[in-house]
Amino acid sequence: MTASTITASFAIRPATPADIVHIHSMIMELAVFEKLEHMVVSSEALLHEGLFGARPGAEAIVAEADGEVVGFALFFHNFSTFLTRRGLYLEDLYVRQAHRGKGYGSRLLKHLARIAVERECGRFEWSVLDWNTPAIDFYKSMGAELLPDWRICRVTGAPLTALAQD
Repeated sequence: MTASTITASFAIRPATPADIVHIHSMIMELAVFEKLEHMVVSSEALLHEGLFGARPGAEAIVAEADGEVVGFALFFHNFSTFLTRRGLYLEDLYVRQAHRGKGYGSRLLKHLARIAVERECGRFEWSVLDWNTPAIDFYKSMGAELLPDWRICRVTGAPLTALAQD
C-alpha cells in the first residue's frame, strides 16, 4: 500500500485495559450501524471482565492511526471436530467511519489471519449480515468464501433459561 492509504504511524497491537473505553464506544457505533442497538447490554465493566478478567472469553486488537484508536477486532477460539483443531472466530471488526477506505480493515483482517496461522488454527471464520453488501464485497475481495448452506442458531434470554431446565 502507498503512504497515501496508510499513515506512517499506523499500528495494530493487542488491546489493553486502557482501550476498553474506545472499544466499547466502537461497539456502540457498530450496533447503531447494524440497527441492533436495542440488543446491546454491554458495558465497559462487562467488556473489561470479558477481555481481562479471571477467565477471559475473548481477545481484542486495536488499530491506531496517529495515536488515535480508529478500529478494533474482537476474536476468540472455537474448535472444529472435523479438522480436530481449534479455529479463530472473529466476532466483530470495526473501523470508525472517518477512517474507512484507508486500508485499516484489511490490515486488521490480515493481522488476524497471521494470528490464526501462528496458532496453527484450522480455519478463520466470521459472520456478516446479509444486507451489508459493502462488507460482503470486502470480505470476498480478501478471499473469504460465503457459506450459503449454513445458518446461525442462537438461544438467548428466557428461551435459554427454559432450554437449560430439566
